[in-house]
Amino acid sequence: MTTAALTAVPVGAAQPAQVSAAVWLLAPVLGAVQALAFAPLHVAVALPIAFGGLFLLLERTRSLRGAFVLGWLFGVGSFLVGLSWITEAFAVDAARFGALALPALVALAAGLGLFPALSLAAARLLAGDRRGAPLAAALMAAWAAGEWLRGTVLTGFPWNIAGYSLGASDALLQASALIGIHGAGLLAVAAGILPALAVRQRRIWPAALAVMLLAGAWGHGALRLAEVTPEPVTGVHLRIVQPNIAQDLKWAEGEREAILARLLSLSAQAAEGTAPPTHVVWPESAVPYLIAEAPAIRARLAAVVPPDGALLTGAVRRSVTQEGRPALLNSIVALDARGEITAAYDKIRLVPFGEYQPLRRILAALPKLTVGEVDFIPGAPRRALSAVGLPPAWPLICYEAIFPTRPPAGEAAPGWILTVTNDAWFGTSWGPYQHALAARVRGIELGLPVVRAANSGISFVTDAYGREMARLPLATAGVLDVALPGAIAEATPYARWGDLPFALAVMLLAVTAVTLRRRP
Repeated sequence: MTTAALTAVPVGAAQPAQVSAAVWLLAPVLGAVQALAFAPLHVAVALPIAFGGLFLLLERTRSLRGAFVLGWLFGVGSFLVGLSWITEAFAVDAARFGALALPALVALAAGLGLFPALSLAAARLLAGDRRGAPLAAALMAAWAAGEWLRGTVLTGFPWNIAGYSLGASDALLQASALIGIHGAGLLAVAAGILPALAVRQRRIWPAALAVMLLAGAWGHGALRLAEVTPEPVTGVHLRIVQPNIAQDLKWAEGEREAILARLLSLSAQAAEGTAPPTHVVWPESAVPYLIAEAPAIRARLAAVVPPDGALLTGAVRRSVTQEGRPALLNSIVALDARGEITAAYDKIRLVPFGEYQPLRRILAALPKLTVGEVDFIPGAPRRALSAVGLPPAWPLICYEAIFPTRPPAGEAAPGWILTVTNDAWFGTSWGPYQHALAARVRGIELGLPVVRAANSGISFVTDAYGREMARLPLATAGVLDVALPGAIAEATPYARWGDLPFALAVMLLAVTAVTLRRRP
């Protein structure tokens, strides 16, 4: 059934079973279309087609149960396509895990689909049996709230929030400095629904409002990008190393020496046309040794540490649980020119089934995808990481980059974001592109430059507005030599207020929906 046909069929018309069948068949297709709006495709028309179509389908669905099913089907379609890259991880050890790839994707999509299901049921609850503007306002509010909930419940999974569909435009992404990625998501959803409302009501004002919202956001971003770029940090020249180690070799016993040799060789090569590096950055768990317990390995690492500088590298460290069981920490450590560890940060947001086994007693039959049976445990609450010769860094390890964060109040603001990752698990699929965009947005939200070191790519350095200054693509080995960009002098609105403006906007839309619902 086409969009035009949907707008032409009055609610309660004959043949309701046929209308329902069309709704259920079209919902997952529209969800799949929504996934095309995200990186790396950024298909511009995908958002109004997906959310406009979803709004029109919801108008045909009067019951809470029907709205719930509609939202679930839409979500399943979106997550099946948008998260299809997770199947790459199961191919790393295909003999053990290959058969689990498709069931895992389906289970994840089905579970995450509950959040859109709740959003559409909530929208129908807010709007009652009303259509048009009350339902449009309710759907905007409920969808944005549902995405926030998805990023918060249990351990949270804020992947591909609707705001990331703006990622093709540096100017539009600047909205996240004002209202965060969830606020940008609300903007994107509104811009997707309003044109359909204009078609539905045969009025121009909803489409004009969508244009005004996007034009205003773009204008704000363009003005922000026209500001004077902060000067680079004096005397700091970074070398970001991307070794491009295949995941199936990462922890192979016979490959450890070759991996270390490649890292050392890339770190020691002469700089071409730039100042020599003062600091070297390696990716997540770059060194395939427990370096805290290996002074001989640290001595070799010290050979590539610039004088009065540091090596910042991902590393695995041994620990114990509160019950005294063996455990591991996924860390960033700073080493000085003597090979001593001078600072460390331990990851606090861990990947279920990758770094630890959730509900181990209940799900004991499901193995971890990573090497070994010992779980990782979270570290202490995140604080800025200080290394000699550098401004304090806000550290994010891999998965943590998808979560909006703010430094604790009362502490000195960090001068940059350091994120290290290993996306080799996902090859050259969509996953690394989506992950890299999330890391860029973290810098825009806080007005901080981002330095990203990825094992197999994408490694990059952005300025404090999220613009890439240097980049290494996927599946290549190399180094980036670049000065550390400066931070914006004043805290961004998001750094000061967090998600409060977003929450107020959602509440205003919800109140608007209820108010319009009561009007004749």
